[in-house]
Amino acid sequence: MKDKLHRLEQLRKTALQGGGPQKVRDQHAKGKLTARERIDALLDPGSFEEFGMLVTHRSTHFGLGKQKFLGDGVVTGYGTINGRTVYVFSQDFTVLGGSLAEAHAQKICRIMDMAMDSGLPVIGINDSGGARIQEGVVSLGGYADIFYRNTQASGIIPQISLIMGPCAGGAVYSPAITDFILMASGTSYMFVTGPNVVKAVTHEEVSSEDLGGATTHATRSGVAHFACEDEADVMRTTRRLLSYLPSSCREKPPFKPYTIPDDHIRPRLDGIIPVHSSQPYDMRDVILEVVDPLSFLEVHKGFAENIIVGFARIGGYVVGIVANQPAHLAGVLDIKASVKGARFVRFCDCFNIPLVVFVDVPGFLPGTDQEWNAIITNGAKLLYAFCEATVPRITVITRKAYGGAYDVMNSKHIGADMNYAWPSAEIAVMGARGAAEIIFKKEIAESPDPEATWREKEAEYAQLFANPYSAAERGYVDEVIAPRFTRLKILKSLDALQTKRKEPPRRKHGNIPL
Repeated sequence: MKDKLHRLEQLRKTALQGGGPQKVRDQHAKGKLTARERIDALLDPGSFEEFGMLVTHRSTHFGLGKQKFLGDGVVTGYGTINGRTVYVFSQDFTVLGGSLAEAHAQKICRIMDMAMDSGLPVIGINDSGGARIQEGVVSLGGYADIFYRNTQASGIIPQISLIMGPCAGGAVYSPAITDFILMASGTSYMFVTGPNVVKAVTHEEVSSEDLGGATTHATRSGVAHFACEDEADVMRTTRRLLSYLPSSCREKPPFKPYTIPDDHIRPRLDGIIPVHSSQPYDMRDVILEVVDPLSFLEVHKGFAENIIVGFARIGGYVVGIVANQPAHLAGVLDIKASVKGARFVRFCDCFNIPLVVFVDVPGFLPGTDQEWNAIITNGAKLLYAFCEATVPRITVITRKAYGGAYDVMNSKHIGADMNYAWPSAEIAVMGARGAAEIIFKKEIAESPDPEATWREKEAEYAQLFANPYSAAERGYVDEVIAPRFTRLKILKSLDALQTKRKEPPRRKHGNIPL
C-alpha cells in the first residue's frame, strides 16, 4: 500500500504542475494567474473539490502521444462562494495552450451536467488557444457538446463566463450563450476572426485589444457585461454578482435583512428633477437614493449609456433596475439600449428577480441609421421582454413618458403590477410643443403672431396632458407620489408582491423578434 500511496502522491504532484515550471513562469510574466490560482482566488478558501485531475487525451496524431498532461488542460470541480456551492472549470493555458479537444470538453460537460442536476451555478474561466487542431473534428464536436449544454441550462441555472486570456473562433460562442461575461482588461480578448484574418480579408490593420479587448466589448459591442481592471477585480466582481442571484430558477434570490429601521423616506429625491424639462440629470442619483446603501451593481455600464441596468437591494430584497438615463442622449431608446434592456429583463424574469423601472424617456431615436438597422425589431425586443415577464414589476415615472416608449417601459398596459408617477411626470403622445404644432398647425399659421399662438397652444396641451393626472384618472398610474416616498412605496409593493404567481400561456416557447 505504501508504494501505491506514493505513486498516487506523485501523480497528484505532476498534475498540480500544469504545463511545467517554465510554462507557469511564462503565464505569470503575462500578468496572468494559473488555472488553479484563479480557482483559489474565486472560491472560499479550502472549499474546492477537484475531479478529473488524472484525465488525459487519447490522441496519437502529430506527436500528441508524447505530449500527455494530467488534467488535459482544464481544471474542473466544485466549491463555495460566500458559503454557496458552485461548479467551476478553469482552462489551463500552460497545458497545450489550454486547447480544447475530446477529453478536455468531456470534463467541462460533466460539471455542467452535474450543475444542472443539482440546480447550481456554473462559472467558466476561459483561457485557451482554441480548438486542438491535432485532434481534428473531435475538437469541434467538443465545442458543440458544450454549446448544447449551455443552451439547455439557459434560464435554469446562472452561467457566468470569465475571460482571462484568448477566446477566439468557435470558443466565443459558449460565453456568448451564458448569462454574464466578465473580461480582464489588458490580458483578455474575444473575437471570431483574429487581426491577421481581418487584415487578409478586409485589409484593416487592428490590434487584438482594439478588435476584441475588454474595453471594446464593454463599450462598443456590448459582448462583455463587465470590463474589470485585472484578474483580481474579475474575481471580486464575480463574487459580488453571485450574491444577487439564486442558485437556480427554482429559488428566489438571496434576501439580506436591512438593519436600519425607519430609513425609507428620502427627502433628497424631491430636489433632483430640474425646473425645465429639457434639462438633463443623472438617473443614478435617483437609483442610489432609492436602493440600500452600496448595493447597486451596474451591468453593461459602458454600453448603451442611455439606459441603466443592474442589480440592487431595496429593504434587503434583490431587484433588477432598468432606468432611462436623461444625462445621455436625453434617455432616448435606440437599438443598443433596447437590446441591452431586453436581455437584462429576460434574465431577471428567468431567475425570479423583481423588476423596478425608472422612466424618463422622450421616445425612440429617429434617423435613417436607426430605421435601416431595424429599430422596429430591436425596440420590439424590449417590449416583448417586459410583456413576457411574470416577476413582480414596479414602475416609477419621474418625468417624460412619451409615445410608444411610454408603453414599452413597463407600463400598466403591458402587465406592470404597480405604477407610480412623480408630480413632474409628463405622460403624453409627445412633447407639448411638438403636439401643439401638429394639432393647431392651421391656427398657428393664420395667426398674426404665430409664436405667441404656438406658446398659448403649447400651454393648453401641457395643461391637459403633460402631467401624470390624466393617466391617474384612467388608472394607468396607481398613485402620484411625492418623490421622497418612492423607496417606501417600492418596498411596500415588494412586500405585497412576494406571493405573486402568474403562469405564462402554455406553449413550447414564444418567438421573440430576433
